[in-house]
Amino acid sequence: MKWKSLILLSFFTLAAGFWKKNDISSNIQLLPDISYEPVQKRIRSNKEFTVNVNKVDYKIKPLYEYELVGMVVSYKLHDGNTRLHKRWNDHLNLADYCVVWGDTAAASTLPKVKFWNGQFTCNFSTRDQEAWSNFNASQISNNHLITDEKFIRNNISKIKIGDQIRIKGYLAEYENVNTGGSRGTSITRDDEGDGACETIFVEEFQILKTYISVWRIIMYVSLFILLLSLVKYFITPHRSSEL
Repeated sequence: MKWKSLILLSFFTLAAGFWKKNDISSNIQLLPDISYEPVQKRIRSNKEFTVNVNKVDYKIKPLYEYELVGMVVSYKLHDGNTRLHKRWNDHLNLADYCVVWGDTAAASTLPKVKFWNGQFTCNFSTRDQEAWSNFNASQISNNHLITDEKFIRNNISKIKIGDQIRIKGYLAEYENVNTGGSRGTSITRDDEGDGACETIFVEEFQILKTYISVWRIIMYVSLFILLLSLVKYFITPHRSSEL
């Protein structure tokens, strides 16, 4: 019976850990650079260039040099073979990452704000008045990340909620050379709605600090205990009862 009890307990603990694995702690330790606004510098000369991803050519038009340090609150990875990315033949935009910085990232009420990504948008809401008062909508951005470098693309796909990251590259427009389909970029953090996302051609990328969530630790420990309990249960001899 003890193994059955442990199996049930670890299963429910695993489920709870999975459900809450992306909850951000109110006392998360932020790096000093999180307090800074993104750095943006106008490009004066024409720096258009072409890259190739999945046998498709894309023309990149950089507008600003750009560097962002922020904490991830939501994200969505893209597959160029599904949904609108397939229709547009867009294999360049590999992910959208929604990040916060400054006082908004440091607010103890941030965990009371809910974040989620649509296909191309970052959404947020809260029913807590204090959390809303502490939230600065100019200190959040949804970033369409584009690059042809396989090493950078692989590292970008490893980012998780709560990670503190640094992205350096260009705010850029890009165009599918074959179809003419194009995407622009926001050049300010004060806009909202359609077209308010930053499109960043990524040249440098770092996960500055990985978020170690208590719930993620609970989830993995519970998974280990569950698997161990199942093995023990099935290899332990069971006595049969007789009437």
